[in-house]
Amino acid sequence: MKFFFPIIFLILSTCNSIGQTAESIPNEFELPDKILWLNLDEAETKSLEANRKVMLFLYTDWCIWCKKMEKTTFKDETIANYINSKFLPAKFDAENEKVVEFQNKNYAFQDVEPRGVHELAMELMGGRITYPTIAFFDENWQLIQSIPNFHSAENFEMILTYFAGDFFKKTPWTSYQKNYVPLKEKEITEIKE
Repeated sequence: MKFFFPIIFLILSTCNSIGQTAESIPNEFELPDKILWLNLDEAETKSLEANRKVMLFLYTDWCIWCKKMEKTTFKDETIANYINSKFLPAKFDAENEKVVEFQNKNYAFQDVEPRGVHELAMELMGGRITYPTIAFFDENWQLIQSIPNFHSAENFEMILTYFAGDFFKKTPWTSYQKNYVPLKEKEITEIKE
């Protein structure tokens, strides 16, 4: 019986330390964002001095594809670095219930079936509610285009470079897509030259 209590104490101590170790190990969902996200107000304020295009991520808390894009595409180092260097990245919850002033106009939450939607998100999505949606704006906050749905890092890189490089002004998307050279391949080519 004398030996029984020390053994139980040892087992409980070990279990407790194992539990603490498991809790201290971060999982992939807790990794910090690589993209320097702004809210809409911050993006509007910074755009006055930054002279950069804006990428606005329209999402909801329950959207599985929004979360997947945040955990895969936006965690990709090439994508995150490119977004941070070429755009002012901002996020907007499309089910936000606060009144928002944007470009001298007030937008509010609309309680429509099934879950409701913010008027600003609805306008930027062209009336077609799709999550996620990425809205691209030029340096003067003029909407260039909204792109719906989840995109892998490889596909999203093409979209980003298409807008950041102003190719959308002269080159049809299908031509750009067909002739696209990924950023990593461009870097390798530049190093060799």
